[in-house]
Amino acid sequence: MKDRSSDPLLSETALCDFVAREAALLDEGQFDDWLALFTEDGHYWVPLLGRFQQDAQAHNSIASEDVLLLKLRVERLKDPRAHSQHPPSRCQHVLQISRVEDVDLEAGSAVLRTPFLYIEARGEQQLMLAGSYRHVLVRTPEGLRMRQKRVDLLGAERALPAVQLFI
Repeated sequence: MKDRSSDPLLSETALCDFVAREAALLDEGQFDDWLALFTEDGHYWVPLLGRFQQDAQAHNSIASEDVLLLKLRVERLKDPRAHSQHPPSRCQHVLQISRVEDVDLEAGSAVLRTPFLYIEARGEQQLMLAGSYRHVLVRTPEGLRMRQKRVDLLGAERALPAVQLFI
């Protein structure tokens, strides 16, 4: 890993703070602000085979969404007629410390892995999932943005109940 001291945006503190802020936006239901954290070519991916799946095209995925599909999901969540949101879903992300796996100063990018617990509640039901995130972050004129958020669920291949929000 190269010395990141010359780029404060790619410092370990800035990268880890970005991941924590991203989770907080989801927990607070600020989906438009969360969506703005993606690059135009951003990708949200939940592989069906968890960490063993190498790409989203060669095998089915739980979710494999570009920014357009994410926008549609956010709009559905905001629609007061969305049946799946009566009562509304809420979530809580519990993150462990992010580990910076790679930084490329020339490309202005970094890769982080963050173990997590995800709890989603709706009415009297509660769902808890565990796994790890893999964020690919890039430097843009607006600051750091996500080129990819990969969610490797523990036991992803088992039958899962419907997840209403974003893991």
